[in-house]
Formats: sequence, structure tokens, C-alpha cells
Amino acid sequence: MPDYYRISLQSVKYAILITIALIILAPLVSNVLGSVRTTPEVVRQPFGLPTQGIQWENYTSILDDPAFWQSFRASIFITVMTTTLTVSLSSMLAFLFARIEFFGRNLLFNFFTLGLMFPIVIAILPVFIRVRELGLINSYWGVILPLVAFGIPGSTIILRSFFRAIPNELEDAAYIDGCTIIGFFRHILIPLARPAIAAVATLQFIFAWNEYLLPLVLINDPNKWPLPLRIMQFQGQYMTDWARLSPF
Repeated sequence: MPDYYRISLQSVKYAILITIALIILAPLVSNVLGSVRTTPEVVRQPFGLPTQGIQWENYTSILDDPAFWQSFRASIFITVMTTTLTVSLSSMLAFLFARIEFFGRNLLFNFFTLGLMFPIVIAILPVFIRVRELGLINSYWGVILPLVAFGIPGSTIILRSFFRAIPNELEDAAYIDGCTIIGFFRHILIPLARPAIAAVATLQFIFAWNEYLLPLVLINDPNKWPLPLRIMQFQGQYMTDWARLSPF
């Protein structure tokens, strides 16, 4: 291929990548600009620069609000507990389905993956009834436990695929050296699976942090609202305070 064709093709690739990057960064730029302007400015020109000075009070009014920090602590607690429990349980289940031979393993795993077919939106009514029966309404655990239950199937599938890729010779060598099944899982398999575990933890962290429906249905006390619900106070029937909403 001539050099000028190669240069032209390379230029097209860079142009496409730059265009995609600009499209991805546009919402972020809009939020950053909106967070230092007034709401009328944001509504009038979403990508414009501040014309009335930088409005730092959009940040200070939020950071000085005790309700914000209460919601922030609630979101941190829900997210950390959900991620920890989901990753821990999913890794053990993935190890069971990937490395332990027992009758009906594949059938049980296929049945287990049916959980992917039922998102929280569809199952919100039975979830609410079960949480109410457990007495966990207005409790953070009433939100955490359903998030863990709905997060385990997908996380288990990801980790199982990674665990199955570990060579059997490595497992045999560990057993020959006197390692138990638990020891192999804890000291060999988990360290090797750190990239997969990090990916699953990241997905679950984002999933739990952004969860809106479960707290809305299960937490009625405004003092216990996580951040996704706290943001509702900036949205009304006739207008939205975009300037104070942008920092979120």
C-alpha cells in the first residue's frame, strides 16, 4: 500500500476517534459548564460560558447542606456493602460451577442464570412484599439484599468464565503440594482472578450507586434517602434547578 494511502487511512481513523471522543465528552462538558452558571443561563445556552460570573454557590450550597452528607453516607454504605457481598458470593458460586464436579452442575447453572431474565423493574412488587415481610422497609439492608440478589447471576457468569480458563495443571499441582480446595480458591484462584473481580466490582459499584427505583419504593424516610433520591429535591413540577443539579 502506498504511503499516502496509509497516511489517509490513519487520518480517517484519528478523525473518527476524535469525533467519538467529542460525543462522549459533550455531556460532561455541559455538566461542568452548567455547574458554575445560573439555571436561566443553562436553559438558554447549555454549552455557553458563564456570563454572570462563576456561580460557586452551586457547590457551596450543596456541600454546606447536612442532608447532602447524610445521603452521601447512605449511598456509600449501600454501594460498598452491595459490591462486597455480590463479589464475595459470586466468586464462591463461580468457583463451584467452574471447578467442582457434581451431578447436574450444568443444569443447575443454566437454571441459575435465569435470574438475568428478571430485572428489578419487573420484580419490584414481589420484592416489596418480601422486604416488608422481613421488616426491612426504611432500612438500608432492604435495598442492599435485593441489589445483591439481582447482581449475583451476571457476576457469577463473568467470574465462572474466567475461573474455567485457569489451567487444570495448576490446580493439580496445588493439590499435590498439599493445598486444599479452599486453599486453592483463596491463595491461587482469587489472586489470578483479580482483573475479573475488579471488573465485576466496578460494574456492581456503578449499578448500586445509581440505583433509583429500589430506594424510591423501599425508603420512605427522607432522612435516609441516598443521593439518587436526594437529587429529586432539585426537580419540581414546572421547573428543574439545572445549575444545582449539574454538580451531581
